[in-house]
Amino acid sequence: MKIELAFPEKSGFAVQKIEGLGPPKADVNTAEFASMDGATFNSSRVSKRNVVLQLKFLHSPTIEDVRQKSYKYFPIKKKVSLLIETDNRLCQTSGYVESNDPAIFDASTGTQISIICPDPYLYSAGEDGTNVAVFFANNPVFEFEFSNESLTEDLIEFGEILVEQNQTILYEGDADVGIVIVMHALGAVNNVSIFNTITHESMTFDTDKLTTLTGKGLDAGDTVTISTIRGNKYVTLLREGNYINVLNCLDKNADWFQLTKGDNIFAYEAESGFNNLEFRIENVKVYEGV
Repeated sequence: MKIELAFPEKSGFAVQKIEGLGPPKADVNTAEFASMDGATFNSSRVSKRNVVLQLKFLHSPTIEDVRQKSYKYFPIKKKVSLLIETDNRLCQTSGYVESNDPAIFDASTGTQISIICPDPYLYSAGEDGTNVAVFFANNPVFEFEFSNESLTEDLIEFGEILVEQNQTILYEGDADVGIVIVMHALGAVNNVSIFNTITHESMTFDTDKLTTLTGKGLDAGDTVTISTIRGNKYVTLLREGNYINVLNCLDKNADWFQLTKGDNIFAYEAESGFNNLEFRIENVKVYEGV
């Protein structure tokens, strides 16, 4: 369901007020000492987000129909996804409906809906929601309509090979965010190491451990995906249509990369088979509010 602030008659809901779309509250823990003024900082954390919608029912076609529609789209204790579009941001979050409290017999009929979002941040969405930094890949460039200017020279390009051992990722989000690393093998590849050249963090994907675990190292057709997103960290191998958990193939001292605001420079290398590895890094932007 789409609720447009400027055209409430389309949905039957007129938005009177929305709370909880700004930055959520942070819990700051301190310790006080009898012999010292003030306090000492211990830790801090961001609390969950509580989005509260104050909606007014319109006659579309009747008040009762619109009220019952709210039960359908905001079912109690169920998970819902929210997509928020403003003039310069398109972001999303998800949460659980805590309450839907309609005023049934009041002169001004409407409802107040409370949604609890365990993840306090908002994430970029839409076609431009995910940033992709391609290091090594075959980039298609052929498009219709096309013009063949010569029958003897090779003027038409069907694709180009992108080869970059390092890339700068410009991150403009409000808070640090993890990344998704995708490695697709075109042939045999041995021991891939990935670096953040600014923070000097690194991780190594050990293909010898992969051989012990699966019976074969990283070879043509294999795709390894590494997620460093907090709360959703994983390392999987896609081989012959099957997903395999290969978390143990990361070295024990691996750093789980996080993007910080500004430039983040990543590089990768392989002991052998570097030119057999398509490599890219994906990330979304994290916002504190709209």
